[in-house]
Amino acid sequence: MKLFHKRIFIAVGVLLVAGALMSVHLCMASFSSKEETRYIYISEGDNFDTVCSQLDSISSSLSMIEFKILSSLYGYSSNIRTGRYAVKQGESTLTVWRHLKNGLQSSVSLTIPEVRTMERLAGFLSKKMMLDSATVANSLRDSLFCARYGYDTCTIAAMFIPNTYDIYWNTSLDKFMERMQKEHDRFWENDGRIAKVQELGLTETEVATIASIIDEETANNAEKPMIAGMYCNRLRIGMPLQADPTIKFALKDFALRRIYKKLLTVDSPYNTYVNEGLPPGPIKIASIAGIDAVLNQVKHDYLYMCAKEDFSGTHNFAVTYQEHLRNAAKYSKALNEKGIK
Repeated sequence: MKLFHKRIFIAVGVLLVAGALMSVHLCMASFSSKEETRYIYISEGDNFDTVCSQLDSISSSLSMIEFKILSSLYGYSSNIRTGRYAVKQGESTLTVWRHLKNGLQSSVSLTIPEVRTMERLAGFLSKKMMLDSATVANSLRDSLFCARYGYDTCTIAAMFIPNTYDIYWNTSLDKFMERMQKEHDRFWENDGRIAKVQELGLTETEVATIASIIDEETANNAEKPMIAGMYCNRLRIGMPLQADPTIKFALKDFALRRIYKKLLTVDSPYNTYVNEGLPPGPIKIASIAGIDAVLNQVKHDYLYMCAKEDFSGTHNFAVTYQEHLRNAAKYSKALNEKGIK
């Protein structure tokens, strides 16, 4: 009988020691077997098995067993929460489990791209967030959806400011748009931009529209205030903008290197050779440099510009049409010599 009690005592002791060791391992040992931080993505429709499948490629065998035990005891398997979760070297199984159970996800650093179309923006967002590209694209083409934020389908691009934002991967489209609207307002409230808009007699969307054209004219930020001044000169005297990038946008052919005369008659509200004033909206998400170039434009008398014949990405400016024709001839000659069609 004493031997039996002794064996019971030993068995209980072993269990207590094992439990203590497991508790220490659960709370202290690193769940991840990888040196670098790894991320798991839990989407709508994922279940416990798909979560474990992602974790299994990161964890040690014992940590995975502990994770499953915790999940079974506390009901995580029936309460999966979507999100992007960081699994860092050194974090315990208990820490990783708590993060997933409580939805303590890691944010995404999202930089809004200066894309030409909302379809491209939709594709980009679907790669960075838990958003469906078709749903985003269709929403941005929906007049009622855009009107909720004070825009239409032509001007909605003006709402997006190409900064970098920390945002949760599983943010809904509505919440994302609300965040972008707040960031837009915050951007315009800084650096005296609203006062500058009012001084120009334009709206924020009109500034973004001009900026989007300038961005397509040059990548040289230093020259953008000069180009802004030229386009605003044209607007003031009622002269058509005659901006080649708007023809590319109207044709949806962004690979065009030369804009021939036969293309200038395209039937589109974006054709600024035929239509006076600004096009219906931005032809891309305007850069901050482009927006600030319009707000801080150089005051001058130039009405014309033509790309320089040295292909430097800068332009020759002219006051008169005759001078512009001479600049255009030099550029055309350089294109022909390069064989650019």
